[in-house]
Amino acid sequence: MKFLIIGLGNIGSKYDNTRHNVGFDFLDFLAESYDMEFEQERFGSYARHKYRGRNLHFLKPDTYMNLSGHALTFWMKKLSLQAHQIVVVTDDLNLPFGTLRMRAKGSDGGHNGLKSIQEALNGTKYPRIRVGISASFQKGQQVDYVLGEWTEEEKEQLPLLYDKMKKGLEEMVFRGIGMAMNQINTKATT
Repeated sequence: MKFLIIGLGNIGSKYDNTRHNVGFDFLDFLAESYDMEFEQERFGSYARHKYRGRNLHFLKPDTYMNLSGHALTFWMKKLSLQAHQIVVVTDDLNLPFGTLRMRAKGSDGGHNGLKSIQEALNGTKYPRIRVGISASFQKGQQVDYVLGEWTEEEKEQLPLLYDKMKKGLEEMVFRGIGMAMNQINTKATT
């Protein structure tokens, strides 16, 4: 059994440590946890790892957020995957910071990266992990907020969230998404 975990984000140092790049940052956390290295491949940075007999493939697309579906399409064909074998990790303004949501399907919620993936898959039935970044910005400041860096308090909490996401991901690939959702889905504690 194999899976592709695709972390959404934007390439370039100006996007490092920003809320919108939480998908990239989570994959970097996994790279450190699993002692693996990303290598530049077609349509993004790619790494792989074996977990309890499952082949895990990881991708940080270099197509920028709004064209994430192009990278996903290429890698799904290359790895011969179905939609239920991918996991998309992304930020979500509609969830408070500290909230994690894993779902087997759902809408794009206005997220351009998810819109691109939805178009590429011609549907909404694919697993995803949404990481709440909250909507703590003034009217007209959404882009600056999303592309802004985490606060110091948020930075302290991120490793705990990433660890919970890692455990949920491992549960999903080994026991299924139903069990994983029970483990990973949390509300913010603040």
